[in-house]
Amino acid sequence: MEKVTITPLTREGTGKTYASAFAMRELGYKKVLFLVHRGQLARQTKKTYQKVMNYFKPKLWLGMTATPDKRDDEIAGRNIYEIFNYQIAYEIRLQQAMEEDILCPFHYFGISDVSMVEDKQLKSRKLTERDFNQLTGDERVRHIIEQAEYYGYSGDRVKGLIFCSRIDESEELSQKFNVAGYRTIALNGSASEDERANAFERLAMDEKDAADKMEPLDYIFSVEILNEGVDIVEVNQVIMLRPTESPIVFVQQLGRGLRKAEGKEYVVILDFIGNYNNNFMIPAALSGDRTFNPDIIRKYVISGNSTIPGASTVHFDEVAKDKIFSSIDKIKGMRAIIKSSYKNLKNKLGRIPYLVDFYDNGEVDPLVIIREYKTYQAFLEAEEREVYAGKISEQELITLEYLSKTVLAGVRPYELEILKCFMKQEVIHVDDIVREHQEKYGYVADMESFENAVAVLQGRFVSKDEEYQRYCHVDIINNDNTCILQRMAGYAERLKHMEFYHQVEDIIEVGLKRYLDKYHAGRTDDCPFVLYEKYSRRDVSLLMNCGKDLSSTMYGMYRKEDDVFVFVTYHKEKSKDDSLRYVEGKPDYADAFEDNVTFKWDSQIGRGVESSYMKEVRTAHRKHLFVKKSDAETNFYYMGTFDITDIKAAKKEDKNGKQRDIAKVTMRMNHSVRDDLLRYLQSNIQV
Repeated sequence: MEKVTITPLTREGTGKTYASAFAMRELGYKKVLFLVHRGQLARQTKKTYQKVMNYFKPKLWLGMTATPDKRDDEIAGRNIYEIFNYQIAYEIRLQQAMEEDILCPFHYFGISDVSMVEDKQLKSRKLTERDFNQLTGDERVRHIIEQAEYYGYSGDRVKGLIFCSRIDESEELSQKFNVAGYRTIALNGSASEDERANAFERLAMDEKDAADKMEPLDYIFSVEILNEGVDIVEVNQVIMLRPTESPIVFVQQLGRGLRKAEGKEYVVILDFIGNYNNNFMIPAALSGDRTFNPDIIRKYVISGNSTIPGASTVHFDEVAKDKIFSSIDKIKGMRAIIKSSYKNLKNKLGRIPYLVDFYDNGEVDPLVIIREYKTYQAFLEAEEREVYAGKISEQELITLEYLSKTVLAGVRPYELEILKCFMKQEVIHVDDIVREHQEKYGYVADMESFENAVAVLQGRFVSKDEEYQRYCHVDIINNDNTCILQRMAGYAERLKHMEFYHQVEDIIEVGLKRYLDKYHAGRTDDCPFVLYEKYSRRDVSLLMNCGKDLSSTMYGMYRKEDDVFVFVTYHKEKSKDDSLRYVEGKPDYADAFEDNVTFKWDSQIGRGVESSYMKEVRTAHRKHLFVKKSDAETNFYYMGTFDITDIKAAKKEDKNGKQRDIAKVTMRMNHSVRDDLLRYLQSNIQV
């Protein structure tokens, strides 16, 4: 018989059993073999299960899983996508399932943990007595119980799951909860099938069904065995007392409470957030975002409920927020995250993925990959050494490095459209590309920016002479005639090498998609910047047609013709030396928003009201404000343009203790700053 494969990949609780039954009914099959990968059955069939699939020759394979990306890389045949010929009929992730009201709404509360035990200690074979007491001490138990009672649950009584870091922690906490009057049990890997089934039944049962030998449970404590394959629809509270090691596991544990049940209107998720390196994975998991772009993760935390569909809500207390922001600021292990994302994609596609595959599938942001490796070729050489080592020449690598650095971000389309034309054409008529630009994007091309884009593609967008010496021979474009652009012979020759061709094409495709997704809709004719998007100083240099990268000199304030740019770091780093008032070179500027439209700004020390510095600020026709929260962020939010409503002369002490002139400036923003962004900037101000 012909083998047909259909693989709907769904989240827990989204109706795999019903979907399979409906599919069989519609197709009219009279005999169906239904295999369930669960507990005892799984162990009994471990040696014969793939044999089963090889023996039968059905007209249809219908495979369903809540964990399609879970895999054992060392074991052949464990890639679920490969088993079903990489054919995906339907895929539904958490966000979409919530949006379509398939799952029970949840209210997530990120709460600061009182335990200060960090990741490294939690993973050690044996905790010190001090650390174990922090995890299981009376203060933490009291804190957990207080929060659990405060946030409550939906239904007649609590039916909760508590995920811990360690088995000994789960056992001790269970005992202490029992002393406090709760009925709990610690259930871990050593528990038999009967013990597990009994515990699940006790958690689900109603009080009226209680018997002497079968009392209800309020909570089950566990480490990992409840992550998947457990179907207790009555669960109305989930408590997380462990660091988030991966978004997949986080969603699995969250999913234990997302089944709909009679009398359950919602599930409460309490996540006790400690000093963990991977706290950044919490918003990544909740949002469903797998790009691991720090700016996107921050945006999710500050935007709160706006990205959660339906009636569900997400709240972080201020201390928990700061712990997450701190984790985002120093994301560790990014190369391991990229590698894992790459393997997921490779398994899913059945081939070597490119940057555009990461972008299209919502995996790690291509910019994050380039930030770590400079080129995708370098990553491929690290991951697929036998295939890619030496596959790209030095000249080709330099070209890929330059294009990745300058145009991949897609902050404007001109360079990308020129490169796209050059993939097939030797000569581009400027009038033709300008006309095509208007048809595609709906606005007249800015010719100054277009001409600057030509210079960028000649390798000139650099900050130092040694950088120019590296990139000046990219030899992409010749522009001797203002009416036409000529593709250079060396570049044309390089494009004949198919791997180089594909990687250039990859950069172009990602850049254009980023431009359309992030910048196109928000652009205006009089400003190249989109309100509240993030830009580096390098991006500002590019978009203002500075001719080269001026980011190394673009500090505090920069004036170009009729535009002035003010760059502000909202949180000033405090000096560790008690004898100093501020870190070297970072005076205690009073830069802050008073409200959504009023910003107070101090000029640099020694730049008084009558200085040429302040004259450049005052007399600029357009004044732009860029703000970042801390030095850990590399990019600035574009806050829009402003007018100066007041300037006052003042004095400030420099690092040598000398009083010097400054100007205290009051700005009025031309757009009221978004509330969530303002809260983010103002949170945890260091005094």
